[in-house]
Amino acid sequence: MKAGAIVEEGFIYEEETLLTVLKTSLFFTGDGFTVYNPKGTLIFRVDSYEPDARDKGELVLMDAAGRCLLTVRRKRPSLHQRWEGFLGEGIDGKKPIFSVKRSSIIGRSSVTVEMYSNPGEDYQIEGSFSLRCCTIFNAAKESVAEIRRKVDASTQVMLGKDVFTLCLKPGFDGAFAMGLVLVLDQITGDDDSNDTGLPVDIAADDLTTVT
Repeated sequence: MKAGAIVEEGFIYEEETLLTVLKTSLFFTGDGFTVYNPKGTLIFRVDSYEPDARDKGELVLMDAAGRCLLTVRRKRPSLHQRWEGFLGEGIDGKKPIFSVKRSSIIGRSSVTVEMYSNPGEDYQIEGSFSLRCCTIFNAAKESVAEIRRKVDASTQVMLGKDVFTLCLKPGFDGAFAMGLVLVLDQITGDDDSNDTGLPVDIAADDLTTVT
């Protein structure tokens, strides 16, 4: 699998890389995200301080320095909650590079990602984002990224859903993957389960829930 740059080449890794994603709520519920690489260095952030930011249906992914990498915006009207992604900040005068929509409105559905710049290189997201357990597949049905619950290595406790892992396969654009996380958070929400961290009897690097 070698997808290449979709948003920015600097966020493509040669080896499988685990990013830690923290969903923040500085002023209002679900305000934004901060994302850290395996060394604990901030690489992405999403800030939204206005109370009506979710109603606007627009979010901007930035790097650690505040440079705008990607804007995702809800397309209205849309029965299937279609979102579109634009390079950089804002959408004025720009064409979207991809769109994301739910394959069904209710239930445990999949999500389809259509690439405008590379027709035929579409992606499918399967699983449950609200449970932090889903996989992004390319057109060849290869896994290119996974979203998993995060386990504290020292206590063997599975953390709450506001902290999770984004696993990037070699060659997949991390900025694009994080853009998809932003859309998934908007269209699926947290309606499948409670947010309580659970003790787990597994190895620290095994992020699968034990029931």
